[in-house]
Amino acid sequence: HNPQVLMLESKVSEILENILGLLNLEGSFEVAEEEELINVSIETEDAGRLIGRQGETLSALQLLVNQILSRQIQLEGDESLKFKKVIIDVSNWRKQKEDDLASRTQKWIEQVKQSGEPLELEPMPAWQRRVVHLEVEKAEGVTSESTGEGEERHLIIKKI
Repeated sequence: HNPQVLMLESKVSEILENILGLLNLEGSFEVAEEEELINVSIETEDAGRLIGRQGETLSALQLLVNQILSRQIQLEGDESLKFKKVIIDVSNWRKQKEDDLASRTQKWIEQVKQSGEPLELEPMPAWQRRVVHLEVEKAEGVTSESTGEGEERHLIIKKI
């Protein structure tokens, strides 16, 4: 590990320890820096509380950690320290959700190919829409687009 990697990892660890402490959450976490981002995996008995309804609490936690990290790097003014986005998963919830969504997307793609009719999906958070977009991109003969605003933003899968 080069010093910068350890520095980012330890900053993220410190931020998480503080937040989890404030939430009175028992558990452990691993921080792993990759080329483009920092992956955090949290294991806790209280996973539901940290994930929230449809991952809303998890998204808020991720946003908070990213904002704090970005601010700390800005304040230090150390040119060698470059911000990387932090992605947080709790008890593999996000990974399972992504896998599940990817396989559901395959079924939706088949449905659109066979019927020729566009398929309008339920509104979902941005990171879930991204999973669907990426799956549709890999498939031939179909495309996807986002439509709607805010809470109502959703995808439509259609034949090309």
